Formats: sequence, structure tokens, C-alpha cells
Amino acid sequence: MVKVRKARQEPYNLILVDWRMPDMDGMETTRQIRAAVGAETPVIILTSYNWDEVIDEAKAAGVDTFVAKPLFAGTVLDEFREAFKKKNASRKREAVDLRGRRVLLAEDLPVNAEIMMMVLSMREIRAEHAENGRIAVEMFEEHEEGYYDAILMDMLMPEMDGLEATRRIRALDRADAKAIPVIALTANAFDEDVQHSMQAGLNAHLSKPVDPDVLFETLEGLLRPESDGIPLPPHRPSAG
Repeated sequence: MVKVRKARQEPYNLILVDWRMPDMDGMETTRQIRAAVGAETPVIILTSYNWDEVIDEAKAAGVDTFVAKPLFAGTVLDEFREAFKKKNASRKREAVDLRGRRVLLAEDLPVNAEIMMMVLSMREIRAEHAENGRIAVEMFEEHEEGYYDAILMDMLMPEMDGLEATRRIRALDRADAKAIPVIALTANAFDEDVQHSMQAGLNAHLSKPVDPDVLFETLEGLLRPESDGIPLPPHRPSAG
């Protein structure tokens, strides 16, 4: 659920995890949540046990704070506010400058491509256009490693669709092919479509028509240094 919501750009604002659960306890659940969605979403452990002895392990796993059971509204609200305050401060420190970033845009419809190029230029992002998935793969291959910072991939294109193009890029024997953020652009945002996108190696899933603010927020999140533990291509300042 957490992975799908993040891929659809509808992430949870807060995650509450019970400490004692069958099959997987709260600590391991938090580790897997952090591996899936990174560090931005606050995770709060609910427990009736003394957590003093495990607090270091919990912090290492990605737990933001603990709330004792039984739950009292005032205490819970205070912890929620504190968790959000810390996360918001962290986001401000990690702001990403998109100016000069180079994006490969795979889009078969000229009008859609022109609109997306204009949107990207609003943040001084340098975009290069591929008319279909096959051309996108060829353009990625023919440039040196780290040339592109991200890929915007339409899902429905002639010759080669976005899923197959992403699979082929991910299969290339070069480090940036595994690390580069690939964002799906599609009119279909059903859970099944999102899951297929993730299985093919896409990092996020944006519904058309694309909201520029959501697009920029997604790019910023994926281009943060060591985003989700994945090394990303270096930022190259614009030459002019």
C-alpha cells in the first residue's frame, strides 16, 4: 500500500505502526517502509511497552517517535505536530535546485511534448525530446554516463511503449541506467497500472494532464542526493 501510494504521487502524510504485531513487528515494518518510500513521511510507533532499551535501534530503523498506549488525544496531537515540524525543517534544508538539470522526455504526441517542454522550461530544466520509446532508449545509450538527470516516460507510444523502454534502459550495463529516476506519464492511474510501472523499474507515476507543481515536487524528491538510498547522477550546472 505504501509503495503504490508513493508511486501514484499520493503518499501518506503520516504512518502509525503498532510495535507488537504477528508476522512482522513494528521495527521491521518501519525498515521496509523506509526502504520503499525514503525518510520524508513521519513514522510513529504505538506501544504499551517500555521503549528505552530499543530507542537507538528504532531510530536507526527510521522511527521518528513513540506514543504510549493507551492513547490520549492531547499527547497524540502533540507528537504529530512535532513529527511534522521536524520533517518540514528537513525538507527545507534539502531543497533541490532544478536549474540546468537535463531531462529526457519520451512523448509521441507533438502537442503534449511541446507543452511539457514549456512546463520544464519554467524551472530552467533542459529537456530533450524522443518521439517514442525506441528513440528514448537510443538517445540514452548514445550519451555518456550521467548525461541525463531524469526521464519522463509516456506509457503509450508507437514502436515501443514506456514500460518496455524503461525495462531496456534498466537492463543496460552502466551505473546510471540503474540509478536514473524514471517517471511515468499516463492517463491511467489505477493500482494495477502503477504496479506494472514499478515492476518495470519506474520510480513514480504521474497522471495526465500533469500538474506542474506535482511534477517539480516529484523531480525534487527523486533528485535529492542519495534519494531512497540510490546514488543518482551528479548535478551539472548549465553551460549557459
